[in-house]
Amino acid sequence: MISPINNSTGTNTASGSTSSNADTQISSDFNAFLKMLTTQLQNQDPLNPMEGSDFAVQLATFSGVEQQAQTNKLLNQMIMQLGGAGLGQFADWIGKEVRTTQPVWFSDQPITLDITSDTLADSVALVTLDAAGQEVSREEIGTGTGQVDWYGRDAAGDKLPEGRYSFRTESMFNGEIISTRAVAAYSRVTETEMGDEGAVLVLTGGVSVPASAVESLREAR
Repeated sequence: MISPINNSTGTNTASGSTSSNADTQISSDFNAFLKMLTTQLQNQDPLNPMEGSDFAVQLATFSGVEQQAQTNKLLNQMIMQLGGAGLGQFADWIGKEVRTTQPVWFSDQPITLDITSDTLADSVALVTLDAAGQEVSREEIGTGTGQVDWYGRDAAGDKLPEGRYSFRTESMFNGEIISTRAVAAYSRVTETEMGDEGAVLVLTGGVSVPASAVESLREAR
């Protein structure tokens, strides 16, 4: 069932042990190569010195190792700086509510939905889907646009089990569906973290959504 309504600090530390180990390994290889080259130059036979072409190859190798070490160091610095900035800009979102069409968690508190129906519709149905994408509730609502509170009830008025739910509207005219739209819901941000594709917001109930899926932000009700 729905009801119309009037229109902490989080931390996340990324471990750099893998990159540090890589830096240490490259630095070690670089120093070992430098010592070997110096020793070879000091102990070569004056009557049979190193061929110029061989010496050039070894110098090129020396330069390549040096550049690899420097590049690796700069890349690690960039990753750490970008990663920190990526999470830092979402720090103020913790404790606030975001609007998203991604599935959100329902338990005991109602969920605020942002309804938008087709302007040509003469009736609109709110369809509720569970975590598996199966329809669990369908309710006729008025036409128009606005925010409503969803209390998580089925057609018989019984409370649905807690879990992840998503929503859509089916706008109809003369009994036929003319459009279907995903419905955005509000949920509180509890923490932020970095994922493979960027910043991820963890919402109430442990539901994770990419920051890119957020449509708006507001103070928690």
